[in-house]
Amino acid sequence: MVGKLLSLEWKSFTRSASFGKSLGLKIFMIFLAVYFAVVFLFMGIGLYPILKKIYPDNVPLLKLNEFILGWLAFELIFRFFMQSLPVVQIKPLLLQNIRKSKVINFVLLKSLFSFYNILPLLIYVPFAVVVAVKTDYTAVSMIGWSISVLFLSFSINFFNFLIKKKFAEDLKSFLPAIIVILTLAGLEYFNIVPVSEKFGIFLNYVLEMPYLAIVPIILCFLFFVWVKNTLKRKFYLDAGLKTKQKEVKSQDFEWLKRFGEVSTFLQLDMKLIWRNKRPKTTIFLSVFFLLYGLLFFTNSVYEGMPVMYVFAGIFISGIFMINFGQFVPSWDAAYYQMIMSQNIPMRKYLASKAALISFSIIILTILSTPYVYFGWNILLIIFTCALYNLGVNVPLLMFTGSFNKKRIDLEKSPFMNYQGTGAAQWLVAIPLLAVPLGIFYLFYKLFSFNIGLLVIGILGVIGILLRNYLMDRITIQYKKNKYAMIHGYKQTGD
Repeated sequence: MVGKLLSLEWKSFTRSASFGKSLGLKIFMIFLAVYFAVVFLFMGIGLYPILKKIYPDNVPLLKLNEFILGWLAFELIFRFFMQSLPVVQIKPLLLQNIRKSKVINFVLLKSLFSFYNILPLLIYVPFAVVVAVKTDYTAVSMIGWSISVLFLSFSINFFNFLIKKKFAEDLKSFLPAIIVILTLAGLEYFNIVPVSEKFGIFLNYVLEMPYLAIVPIILCFLFFVWVKNTLKRKFYLDAGLKTKQKEVKSQDFEWLKRFGEVSTFLQLDMKLIWRNKRPKTTIFLSVFFLLYGLLFFTNSVYEGMPVMYVFAGIFISGIFMINFGQFVPSWDAAYYQMIMSQNIPMRKYLASKAALISFSIIILTILSTPYVYFGWNILLIIFTCALYNLGVNVPLLMFTGSFNKKRIDLEKSPFMNYQGTGAAQWLVAIPLLAVPLGIFYLFYKLFSFNIGLLVIGILGVIGILLRNYLMDRITIQYKKNKYAMIHGYKQTGD
């Protein structure tokens, strides 16, 4: 049965509508995976001498045990934002003579073969081998230690599964876990109880009594059963059909009518953002990342690196542009075919998107004016970068949007959700961020800081003056790719 399910997974992968279109992206991701695998392997081999050099008065293995808990906490956060859970199309399987428990077991065991579980293996095992060779610890002790840390990592894998599948639906049920985690972090931070050191003592006992490795195995098994029972309760064809009843809060955004012909489209975009989880989150993230500049403007390390200030200026004023604009018009994928069948001028449709993104740049720039506290030159950088975003990056994102052919589920969580992400989203990062930084750096080195900033501003002004011409060319590109985009948005299994 497992072989049959693996066969179905392979066929689903190779027969996907996006397989051929994004093959280059898949090859690139494989290359990155191999690169990081090699890096982690060498890290595992070199970790022992590194610890010995940094902590000459401590035993490297015992010192590492004190850091394992912190590493697991970081791993949980990293997995939560980065790791995509395994997906299986369960509806066809539920119609077959296949036990639900087998399908659930397959899904959970499939998650263990994630790249995120291979990376710890590439660190812990080589490190254990080096320790066994260079110290008096026996092979049995190091095998027990390796099993312990690996199954602790697997436990984090299943705990992340719980967070995303169970607690994400009801954040209140996750509140006790958050309180426990914050309490432990507080005890460690304020040196009340050395939690990480106490945790390291358990791993020290494992070295003396390798049979204690059974404890992490049992913990991992308990998480496995917990996740399995959580999935089993929702493993029905009609699961999710019953929706919660809640009061609908409607917003008409009547004030947008003053913007003329594009006002209708602007109202629709604002309603889309207001009523759906993923686009609404882009608003909150944009406001939150206004604080991003504090990482640069308060750090003396960047005082001699003005190019990083320009990066911060592009990012702060354009964070909504980046998060929202790169998925235009995929936000409208559910009804894009209907839009294209109506007597709606493509030019006005695109102009409304550009106007919304431009409006966000202006608002974020105004909200970032308190950064003048760090100097008028900081405020000048932000305003100049906003000009560049308005004149160059907005038309750029609108143009790359004509290559977006993947639909987006507006109600799915936005955290590390790659739905709707294609090669265009990866490639656009180069001209979006690297090009302005490269231009500024070139003129900064050849002439001065002010000249570099002036060139960035002039490019933005030129782009604003050419906006109508650029939008006309972009409209032609959208019309050319119209049917390919409609076909792509019909695909629901990507």
